[in-house]
Amino acid sequence: MSFLRRRSAATPAGPDFDVLAMDPGDWPGNLGAGLLPAPDGSCQGVFLRYDLFGGRGPAMIIGNLPEGSPARELEEGQIPFEVAQLLLALENEEQVDVVSTEDVPVMQGDNLLIVRRLKLSESRIACVQFDRSDNVLVTIASWDRPITDDLYALLKPLPAELFQQG
Repeated sequence: MSFLRRRSAATPAGPDFDVLAMDPGDWPGNLGAGLLPAPDGSCQGVFLRYDLFGGRGPAMIIGNLPEGSPARELEEGQIPFEVAQLLLALENEEQVDVVSTEDVPVMQGDNLLIVRRLKLSESRIACVQFDRSDNVLVTIASWDRPITDDLYALLKPLPAELFQQG
């Protein structure tokens, strides 16, 4: 996806990469954002939590993990970080595993995405992943609703100001 690029600020106040997600202004409900810090203070990932259920738990979590982020390193069958965050937010303590994966081509405008669909042992969770042109892994995990191809058209880089501190 050619419109994505790394940011290079002298003193970054948030992630040094564009965060691809749905604009919170276009999405009903509550939005929460979390940063995954490294010991040196750099950002090792961003996840956004979309709560459509009015405080009863999130409907969707979208994560952006750059190359080298420890959250990307998974053991065989281990669930992605975003799925674990979704389960934690829903206070669901069931053991959930990845059962299988399937690569599916999806067009997003003029760009071809190779989307990895993860089938999980908890059938109410839908999860997909794809790599961006800047080597950031995007993972979408949703609760009790399927992830359809039209969702990818809603994804766009969010403004850096959304992640500024202070």
